[in-house]
Amino acid sequence: MNRPLLSLAVTLTLALPAFAQLKPEGPQPGPGNVTLSLDEYNRLLALANRVPKKSEAPPAPYIVKQASLKFRVSNDDVLGSIQFEGETLGTNATKVPLASGVTVFDARHGAKPLPLLLENGTHTAILPGESEFNVSLDAGLALAIDAGRAGFSVPVPLAGSVRLSLSVPGERTNVQLNHGIITHRASVGGNTEIEATLVPGQIANVWWNTREVVAPVAPREVRYLSDVKSLVSVTESDLQIAALVDLNVVQGESEQFSLAVPEGFEVTAVNGASLESSEVQNGVLILRIPRQGPAAHQFLISLERPINDAKTSAPILTFKDAQRETGEILVEGQGTLELTAKESGGLKRLDIKEVNPYLRALSRYSLQAAFRYHRQPKESPTLALEWTRFPDSSVLAAIAERATVTTLVTSEGKSLTEVKLIVKNQAQPFLKVELPKGATILTAEVSGEKVKPVQGGDGDRVPLLRAGFRPAGAYTVSFVFLHAGAPFAKKGDSNISLPKMDVPIGILEWELFLPEQFKVKDFSGDAISASLLPPQYVFYGLRPSNSIGVGEGSGVGGMAGGAIGGLTTLPMNGRNVMSFAEITPGVALSPGQLGGMVIDASGAVIPGAQVEVQNTATRATWNASTTADGRWFLLGIPSGVYQISASAPGFQTTRQAVSYNAANPAAYRLALNVGSVSEQIVVESTAGRIDTDASAVPLLKDKKHKGAQPTAPPAPPASANVFNLQQRVAGVLPVAVDVPRTGTSYRFFRPLIVNEETRLSFTYKSK
Repeated sequence: MNRPLLSLAVTLTLALPAFAQLKPEGPQPGPGNVTLSLDEYNRLLALANRVPKKSEAPPAPYIVKQASLKFRVSNDDVLGSIQFEGETLGTNATKVPLASGVTVFDARHGAKPLPLLLENGTHTAILPGESEFNVSLDAGLALAIDAGRAGFSVPVPLAGSVRLSLSVPGERTNVQLNHGIITHRASVGGNTEIEATLVPGQIANVWWNTREVVAPVAPREVRYLSDVKSLVSVTESDLQIAALVDLNVVQGESEQFSLAVPEGFEVTAVNGASLESSEVQNGVLILRIPRQGPAAHQFLISLERPINDAKTSAPILTFKDAQRETGEILVEGQGTLELTAKESGGLKRLDIKEVNPYLRALSRYSLQAAFRYHRQPKESPTLALEWTRFPDSSVLAAIAERATVTTLVTSEGKSLTEVKLIVKNQAQPFLKVELPKGATILTAEVSGEKVKPVQGGDGDRVPLLRAGFRPAGAYTVSFVFLHAGAPFAKKGDSNISLPKMDVPIGILEWELFLPEQFKVKDFSGDAISASLLPPQYVFYGLRPSNSIGVGEGSGVGGMAGGAIGGLTTLPMNGRNVMSFAEITPGVALSPGQLGGMVIDASGAVIPGAQVEVQNTATRATWNASTTADGRWFLLGIPSGVYQISASAPGFQTTRQAVSYNAANPAAYRLALNVGSVSEQIVVESTAGRIDTDASAVPLLKDKKHKGAQPTAPPAPPASANVFNLQQRVAGVLPVAVDVPRTGTSYRFFRPLIVNEETRLSFTYKSK
């Protein structure tokens, strides 16, 4: 058997077992159910319901992986660069502190310039979030040279690892350091080069010995950097400048600095930790410092000059021979003024919030504008200021929200006037009142207690406060005065006035009550007749059917029906029914509050009235009393249908049914008629009508109809204010005045009165 046949046989022999092991794949199982044990099923459910882990915020906003310091000693300086590599971890821009204790000449982020902030002596960069950074600083250090020795100190940045590469003049120079380990030393081209690993966060001291005694070094040119932050204050008489000066010496040793004093300015103060003395010579401020002092100096310099115009130029302070000049300017103004600042020559406007916080801390007045500059060789920054000053207004110590005035005029021409003020008072003790000639104050009260008015050469004084009274809000001050006046003739013209009062009055309501034997017309003066105002503008415009026509010269008398004050009144089914206006001007309610105002027939407020609110479904009841301005409030009232009842001594009781929505509450005004307490009025609102006892309404025989019909109760005097003033005349006031018991009432309004008289003139004729 030849060799090829033998090889083929061996190959077939070895391959047959392998072919025997290859079996055709069986058919794949079709879809169907899978049977799992309970433990397997629960394990799958637990895996499906597992809450994914929340991403956690990084423990630090940034990391500095490594820092590389490369310096070379040249003459008397240590110059080089610092390279930082790291990563910001937060999503927002992050402040990354880089280096301290070095003078930075330039900074770059990659290939782009990078601005730096100086915070507490540390150069800090603001870098974008969630990104790696590579920052390079060109920096320098001061070299200390003594006899036979030289060295410098460098604050080691906080980084994961810090490497130092240093080149020192001289071959095989014995360079040593602390807070680090020298890992490589070599002599190259007449210099000694070392590489070392430093301890982060420490101050590494590097030194070496020189072979010969160093000869005294000739003085070198002084180079320093200047940063001046100026606060420019525009006062009423002066232009003042307060300058925070930072000077950083980068070469040489300086004994003094020179500042050109702007023309017309006087140096008022100079302070500084390293300042030995200062003086002004030929318009130049000289600051003297120790020769062996620190490289960084800080001064506070104050200057000022008088101003006579409403415009000026703010000077930019400049130090002589400064290598770089930067700074900020903050402008402030005293008093109320509108200031315009126009910048040029490299000044850049910035937001006041970006100004250095130490400069802002010097300000005393309102801040107007802020600027920043970096002086270039061919630029001269200038700042022009122009302003308009407004006179300051005095702060109000007291104000009267409302004045309610009631005047009763007798047939002899005398007038008795009561003035009620709703006052808000901070610290004003008296109200100055300039009465008309021939008038005298009879009595005065503060919050219901009598006080004694004071007479002065420039007018009378009514106390606004009394002993032991500390008002927390609005309260009532009232006084009554008597004016002799002139007697009435059969016909003619007459006038009447109210005194000046030295507190601003929001709105004045004046009710003038004249005897019934006179017919009056042609009113004129400072106040507006209530009849000329639309109903929605009259604060107390709601009047029931038996009230008088206020401001229209209508006499006292009842009315069985008709339109009065924008309301329609009708006698219906033996009841006096009145359509009721729900919205009350000047009363604002929050959700869940129910409230309103109680007034009399003429619209004057009724203090101390009792208000009862009852839920018609649950019979739950709430009670309240009206305040001095006639208002009442309840809290936490749910939505529903309620019956509101109002009563006061000497007035009829009024009831009203309302549909109340707690989410959108409305204020309600309740009007009370003068009458006996057994008389009641039914008020019909949008929610329905409540019946009253018809037996309480007096009946009169009607000649045209059989039976009885209801009529309105007897008409009251003009208003509760008139009625109360008539009652006070009888034995309460210190003088006897024959005031009219019947007559005609006229009402007038005047808004916003500031220390002015209010006058009315009219024509009259005896009936």
